[in-house]
Amino acid sequence: MAFDLGWQLILELLVLGSFTGFLAGLLGVGGGATLVPFITLLLTLKGFPEAYIVKMAVATSLATICFTSISSVRAHHQRGGVRWDIVKLLAPGIVLGSLLGAQIAKALPANWLALLFALFIGFSATQMFLDKKPKPSRQLPQGAGMIGAGSVIGVLSALVGAGGAFVSVPFMTWCNVPIRAAVATSAALGFPIALMGTVGYIYAGWSLHDMPPGTLGFIYLPALVVIAAASVTTAPLGARTAHRIDTAKLKRVFAVLLYSLASYMLYKGIKGLA
Repeated sequence: MAFDLGWQLILELLVLGSFTGFLAGLLGVGGGATLVPFITLLLTLKGFPEAYIVKMAVATSLATICFTSISSVRAHHQRGGVRWDIVKLLAPGIVLGSLLGAQIAKALPANWLALLFALFIGFSATQMFLDKKPKPSRQLPQGAGMIGAGSVIGVLSALVGAGGAFVSVPFMTWCNVPIRAAVATSAALGFPIALMGTVGYIYAGWSLHDMPPGTLGFIYLPALVVIAAASVTTAPLGARTAHRIDTAKLKRVFAVLLYSLASYMLYKGIKGLA
């Protein structure tokens, strides 16, 4: 399998991986919100097939989270923040939901997936800009309720290429889990979401014979390798910086960037409808 990978694309992917890794460490935001739109843009400029671009971007974003989430989980675990009892209860549903989400993404037209992602980024940006947190009003469900919640988290995360924090943190906070424990537990949930979503996207794209060179299913391997290597390197730098500065104002600035990215994905989706 030959890779058509020039130095310009390598540099672009290095910058993207470094940027998203630093932001993840600095602001605690997952890479999916920024990775998917930028990978979509890069693949569009490289002339990749329109029908596959957004799906490849989502799949590649999920695959990178497999690597970047490990260091985050380790840091939270060392501080005793992860509620592993919650992880165990949500994990079965997350596994099922992540696998199902990849198959739904395969069946969806590319423009509808782009519109769904625009909605996701717009929602995330609004939550970040307003710094809204749900009020604790109930307890965690048991048994089938947790499997159902995990399935919803897994499906939505697989559809948008994110680690699930945009759903799991509000859900746990709503269920009276302290915010720091919710964030730490969400980081631990990010790995099974990303892993099973990645497996799902590999399977979903495996039988397609017109995929571009350098792909494994829907995953674009050159982007995965370069972005993962860069983001793992810069994430700790972002985390250290976060302890030295007030990130509240930065989150609002980043929210404006997210609105811009949402607009681009909205344009991609509407253009596909024409």
